Amino acid sequence: MRHELKIGEWVITSDNSAAIGEKPQDAVVAPDRVTAKFAARVALLEQWAAGSEPEVILLHNFSGEAQWNRYVEGIKEQFEEIGIEMPQLAGSSETNMPTLQSGVAVTMLGRQKRELPAEGLQWFIYGKPLVGPDVLDKSEQIADVRKIYDALNKGIIERVWPVGSKGIASEAERLLRRKLDLLEEVDSEVSGGPASCVLIGVRPEQSEAVKQHFGTYVYSLETETPR
Repeated sequence: MRHELKIGEWVITSDNSAAIGEKPQDAVVAPDRVTAKFAARVALLEQWAAGSEPEVILLHNFSGEAQWNRYVEGIKEQFEEIGIEMPQLAGSSETNMPTLQSGVAVTMLGRQKRELPAEGLQWFIYGKPLVGPDVLDKSEQIADVRKIYDALNKGIIERVWPVGSKGIASEAERLLRRKLDLLEEVDSEVSGGPASCVLIGVRPEQSEAVKQHFGTYVYSLETETPR
């Protein structure tokens, strides 16, 4: 798995964002709604990587009381794009101390719903790794979460593995536990930011269906299909 924590039947995933938002001293200027949406995106993809679905969301707001509703709107928008109702949400805001930069974290609690086959899968990259302003400026290159959700439910893909700050190469080696000869068409070292790209595992007979389903920005993970 990736960064999830398992306690009994519960799967816990989380993502945070700092210095990205609408405060004057933020390093990256972005709507608070969008910042929270991307944090929710990562936590959600981490749930799917564990084969689970979120049932509860905790919102940790370090930006101030005024940001709470905007953050909730962003999280809700992420689930609306998928076409499912947002799970119940609770959390807390920092209202005692004014902060100079934005800070938000989204934690999801879910339960495992899908098995996670480890063998016999062919792996692809979907989307391109983006971080910082590129996430906003090149949004058309970001992996579509709705398409990922549909592909999981239709059996087109078996596994999804979000790419984080260490990049594709690091995630792929961690996932497959071996050194890979990666495709040069996509930068395998740059940060994936808020999981702008993912690794998807499919059964070989579904490889063409994957390309048709996802369309643009789908690449074989390795230069040759592993034997």
